[in-house]
Amino acid sequence: MDSAILDLKRVDAYLGTHLKGYRGPLEAKKFEVGQSNPTFELKTPENSYVLRRKPPGVLLKSAHAVDREFRVQSALADSDVPVPKMLLLCEDDDVIGSAFYVMEHLDGRTFLEPTMLGERTETRTAIIDEMNRVLAALHKVDIDSVGLSDYGPPGSYFERQIGRWTKQFRASETTQIPDMDALIEALTNATPKDDGQRTLVHGDYRIDNLMFEKQGTRCLGVLDWELSTIGHPFADLAAVIMQWQMPPGKEGRGLAGIDRSSLGLPSDQAFIDQYCERRDLPGIDNFGFYLAFNFFRMAAILQGVYKRALDGNASDPKRAQIFGSYVPKFAQRGLTALGRG
Repeated sequence: MDSAILDLKRVDAYLGTHLKGYRGPLEAKKFEVGQSNPTFELKTPENSYVLRRKPPGVLLKSAHAVDREFRVQSALADSDVPVPKMLLLCEDDDVIGSAFYVMEHLDGRTFLEPTMLGERTETRTAIIDEMNRVLAALHKVDIDSVGLSDYGPPGSYFERQIGRWTKQFRASETTQIPDMDALIEALTNATPKDDGQRTLVHGDYRIDNLMFEKQGTRCLGVLDWELSTIGHPFADLAAVIMQWQMPPGKEGRGLAGIDRSSLGLPSDQAFIDQYCERRDLPGIDNFGFYLAFNFFRMAAILQGVYKRALDGNASDPKRAQIFGSYVPKFAQRGLTALGRG
């Protein structure tokens, strides 16, 4: 365990004072997944917890907001959206060098890829259906009643997000990428009028950010809420479809070229239709825009990860370098989704 990432002595002392029922000694293991906020499993003789913290080093403004992750999951505690129980938020940078929070450790399983190889066909079908159900439930949350009406600013979500991620991309830009420049301009010009839908959005909704029962298909928790805000629900839906358009395997984690029916997996349109039925929507026009937006945002995120690797602040530097090579590819896919590539 990298002591530069997590100071165990300080964490142990802080939890001993602030977390009810906590008793050390403490051990920690860093989870391999996650490029943004380093995440650790904490173990004591009696309990297991999970700690998420901001990464060390100079960070982009508004990025890595673990306090927002803590707030949104706390607000969803009694909703139809499964989340881990939030236990403690520390905003004192002097403790370990940055803000962090501690939550319960869920005893479940995650799937890194939607192919879920090794699972039975009916299990795959049920898990994707559960993924769809939870997504619809997320977008049905009454943001006023759970205290999240101010969790995101008013106005056009897509205009706001395109502006934000353009700035983030420019701040971490290391070389000119013509397709990214073209995609930013095309999205700006193609942004649809605000249709009034304003819901909680996860911001990175995909199967590897969900945890399921070890022996079942029920979702135990939606994880990694760093990009969550109040916005437009179709961004989350299109994020799922974007992921599925990636190649299968460890890096792409998608379904491109896969015979889905043989695996019990739905087509893109079937998943969209199922979601619309759960939300009582007649359908979705101009879905290519929402898909292109997700390719653009992911390209900007990956550029940020790559820049942190160059600066020596990435959670997994070797993998971050690989991610940097994906930025032009995501930009091209975004242009294709808009019919411009």
